[in-house]
Amino acid sequence: MSIEPVRRQSIVSLIWQIAFTFIGFLSTMYFAHAVGAGVLGAYFLFLAYYNIIGLMTDGGFGGAAIKRISEGEEQDAYFSAFFILRSVFVTTVVVVLFAFRSYFVDLDNAGTFVWLLVALGASLLHGTISNGITGCGKIGISATAGFIGSVSQITVQVVAVFLGYGVAGLAGGFIAGALVGAIVQLRFFDLCFVRFGWRHLKSLSSFSFWSFLVSGGSLVFMYSDTVMIGYFLNNADVGVYRVIFQFTALAAFTTSALHGTLWPRVSRWDKIGETELIEESLSRAFTYSLILAIPLFIGGALLGDKLLYYFYGADFVNYTTLMILFTVQIVNIFQYFLTTYLSAMNQVKEVFKITAVAVVANITLNAKLIPVMGISGAAVATLVTMTLNAILARRVLARTITLRVERSSLLNILKASIAMGLVVGGYLLVVPLSNVWLALVPVVLGGVVYGVLILKFDRKIYEELKGIMMQMNVTWQEWL
Repeated sequence: MSIEPVRRQSIVSLIWQIAFTFIGFLSTMYFAHAVGAGVLGAYFLFLAYYNIIGLMTDGGFGGAAIKRISEGEEQDAYFSAFFILRSVFVTTVVVVLFAFRSYFVDLDNAGTFVWLLVALGASLLHGTISNGITGCGKIGISATAGFIGSVSQITVQVVAVFLGYGVAGLAGGFIAGALVGAIVQLRFFDLCFVRFGWRHLKSLSSFSFWSFLVSGGSLVFMYSDTVMIGYFLNNADVGVYRVIFQFTALAAFTTSALHGTLWPRVSRWDKIGETELIEESLSRAFTYSLILAIPLFIGGALLGDKLLYYFYGADFVNYTTLMILFTVQIVNIFQYFLTTYLSAMNQVKEVFKITAVAVVANITLNAKLIPVMGISGAAVATLVTMTLNAILARRVLARTITLRVERSSLLNILKASIAMGLVVGGYLLVVPLSNVWLALVPVVLGGVVYGVLILKFDRKIYEELKGIMMQMNVTWQEWL
């Protein structure tokens, strides 16, 4: 992004994100064929409950700790206060859950309740170390450790599923990955325990209250569709929906890589009044996220149903849901960055108001549409409410900074994507996709065509990529 720390750390995050996405997709294909949609659905419900209940163990103090540590003042004191608070919350929540175990019938019947308690305990170590590393701006280390932890998770899960442990193996692998990631980050952890005072707790609390409400709303927004599909339909439908959602998430994985890098930086820039850097980084973040999202939307429209069939099986093919969720990923780019920047700029109260409106709308639409339209109804509810979220966030953020999209780059992305679509469409008219290998040919062909055209059409992106390659000591041939 021509802002050296951001560019460097974004590259590291993106490289690991690409690698993990590739490994994750291969593992999900294996799980889909090995255990089926029902077991995958039970695992996805375990993850949904873990994230929602995990909010209680965090209490919003995780985001507050990152915010205060990233500001560079009394970092050790804020970290120490955060650790004590999180320890109390984790212990309390685990005890309460165990006491009310009889109310979690679905989790108990699936054999994941005990795994949920263990996962919440492991989150104490992982969450504390990870938030400290992120607050210190060591995003490259965080991304690398996250990748190692994720690979460890998938490795354990694949072995466990192969040995026949089913959903228990998937949940156990998830916990193992979190612990490995925490251990790797611990090697680079510089913060230490010191005495802290009431003012540190008060400062964390002032931010955490709104952070807690925002996080809670965001989690409900993210997982209400999963939980409500499980309620109105069944675990198999949950599995199909989440697999399709993961498939379309390819379109937005650049967003995730940039988010982790930008949040602490934007927080710091806001603290020292560097508004121009905030505006420039947001504009570039939109561009670099749309570079993948738009061509993948077009590619998904042409090849998505075939790829779902060959990758996961006939049970996972739902073209309507697929295209709605691809659209969701494009809208998600805007709402994700807009709310992220609002939060990093200490406007969490505004983010909560926006999120609260979207959450109410999301739950209402899910309740009305899922019984009528099935998993496609959940996708429609997500699209409508995410669009609402983006519109409201834009209105608020525009009061503080100047928002702009690089129109020339966006036009070039559209031109290259349309040209790619024409080439892939021509291939489909000539060659029937009768097996997975023939289905992969237009994927590779389309990727090559799009990559060449976007670099040819957009000199700014070309020079940016050239600079990145030269920084990485990769020989760059001037051929465009």
